[in-house]
Amino acid sequence: MKALLSENEILERCNARKPDTLMQTLDIEFVHVDEESLTARMPVNKGVLQPDSVLHGGATAALIETVGSVAVFVFKDTSELMVRGIELSVNHLKGVRSGFVYAKAKAIHLGRTTQLWEVRVSDDQGQLISVGKLTTLTLEKSSK
Repeated sequence: MKALLSENEILERCNARKPDTLMQTLDIEFVHVDEESLTARMPVNKGVLQPDSVLHGGATAALIETVGSVAVFVFKDTSELMVRGIELSVNHLKGVRSGFVYAKAKAIHLGRTTQLWEVRVSDDQGQLISVGKLTTLTLEKSSK
């Protein structure tokens, strides 16, 4: 973690990335950071449901990729780098119909150019909903 910033400052910076992105569309909000993880939440509402009124797996996958990708900015010096998700796998374990889901990203590997994240998604009661693995790639920003 960037040691010079408080938890609130880190969360403010993470949430400042929200406007005009999928994070805004899905109403994803970063709610907790500690020395080894970043957590975001997403409301389960009509905008993220399947036709049978259960949380859509694609919305969960978007939440997982979002929290894992933003975690790179928290746990690595990325001032001159861009971050891209390059592989995502998700196992859905339980359905959710309302409330919030919480995605907690922890690094498995923080390499120079590739990072591997485990992201666990739980419901308001702390029950495990989905587990994802995300591989991210960091590259130098182009000058174009």
